[in-house]
Amino acid sequence: MSEKNFTTNDAGIPVASDEHSLTVGPDGPILLQDHYLIEKMAQFNRERVPERQPHAKGGGAFGHFVVTKDVSAYTKADLFQPGRETELLLRFSTVAGERGSPDTWRDPRGFAIKFYTRLGNYDMVGNNTPIFFLRDPMKFQDFIRSQKRRADTNLRDHDMQWDFWTLSPESAHQVTWLMGDRGIPRTWRHMDGFSSHTYMWVNAAGAKFWVRYHFKTNQGIEFFTQAEADAMAGKDGDFHIRDLHDAIARGEFPSWTLKMQIMPFDEAKSYRFNPFDLTKSISHKDYPLIEVGKLTLDRNPSDYHTEIEQAAFEPSNLVPGIGPSPDKMLLGRLFSYPDAHRYRIGANYNELPVNAPRNAERRSVSKDGHMRHHNPGDPVYVPNSKGGPSADTARYGEPAGWHTDGDMVHAAYTLHSEDDDWGQAGTLVRDVLDDAARDRLVSNIVGHLRSGVSEPVLLRAFEYWRKVDGDLGARVETGVRAAK
Repeated sequence: MSEKNFTTNDAGIPVASDEHSLTVGPDGPILLQDHYLIEKMAQFNRERVPERQPHAKGGGAFGHFVVTKDVSAYTKADLFQPGRETELLLRFSTVAGERGSPDTWRDPRGFAIKFYTRLGNYDMVGNNTPIFFLRDPMKFQDFIRSQKRRADTNLRDHDMQWDFWTLSPESAHQVTWLMGDRGIPRTWRHMDGFSSHTYMWVNAAGAKFWVRYHFKTNQGIEFFTQAEADAMAGKDGDFHIRDLHDAIARGEFPSWTLKMQIMPFDEAKSYRFNPFDLTKSISHKDYPLIEVGKLTLDRNPSDYHTEIEQAAFEPSNLVPGIGPSPDKMLLGRLFSYPDAHRYRIGANYNELPVNAPRNAERRSVSKDGHMRHHNPGDPVYVPNSKGGPSADTARYGEPAGWHTDGDMVHAAYTLHSEDDDWGQAGTLVRDVLDDAARDRLVSNIVGHLRSGVSEPVLLRAFEYWRKVDGDLGARVETGVRAAK
């Protein structure tokens, strides 16, 4: 046997046996002093970290982003400078399902990117839809619980889902997307990704812009019908994970072209839709897409637990030249994501290689805590006169922010001229979908509503869809009633 090939315990000590516990004689009791047996059992009991609340089931790969167009007039962010190439990790996921759920359930897909830039990690936590169900983080926990399992039956419940949606009219735009063709992408490679949120870009002169990210798949958009997805869920519950891995293993590297919508800072105040409302899209006619670069995935993970399951994405990772916006959902996520990682993985989750920044300028004064394996060394406080780090206010002190004032209130956004909860969903149905796509939309909604939705909630659902589009609502009600 090779000298390098013998089994050791976690401390690197050679073990006496891979197969037999230490006992008193061949037939006697096991001894507590068999420390290797204890180590194996104890480690096995602890080898799963808690799964994510939403986005529990997923997969991903590594790759790079290359800037192909000059957008330095809009941002000084290092990763978006002309010709720059940046390594990255991209994780795809479903939202509501647990880690063992089928990949092909109808659900939005997460599209989370960690860019390992020269000035630290930049994380964009997006979806395969340009909008979301909610505009205020106060309702997010309730929304997720409505999509999870009931306490009494431990089953997911369509009645619970539609009860929440029909009492939350702001959900209409996203639910229309969800019930349409793009609610079940054929593969992760054949879907777009979006920041969904509006972010701020700041250029070298200090000028500010509002932006949204659109990662357009270069493989083309493809989707499963409901029947195809149901069949695949039974045939291969890990179809999307398998497809991505096998495509990269074959050398068929999937790619996306990043295009941006860019709005001058002052135009947000008077724009006809609130550009910070996550349930609204920004018209491409008003703000056309501008090409920025190309994202390519070309390396599979070598270990899913350490590189995918323990990957920690957080929208608060914003590098110089990029900032948040007044989007309330985004502002809530700036806290909730790193807080979730501290609970799920541990206070020092950024010590893990997949989360650690690649730039040499890492000079954090964070120290100690569970599983800390590297401390910065004294001094670990600021200000100090001992040669330790201090903030470079001259270069990085200007916040990417905006002016605000007013009384402290619990209130909805101020409405812009064309803001309402139904208009953009109706436009999607009437002006974007063709007849065949509208037929599939009706079929998908009818099938969903026929699965255990109670009469009071059904009546609200019919009215919900009539407000989106009168003809759509009538067809949905007819389809549901005919099936009863």
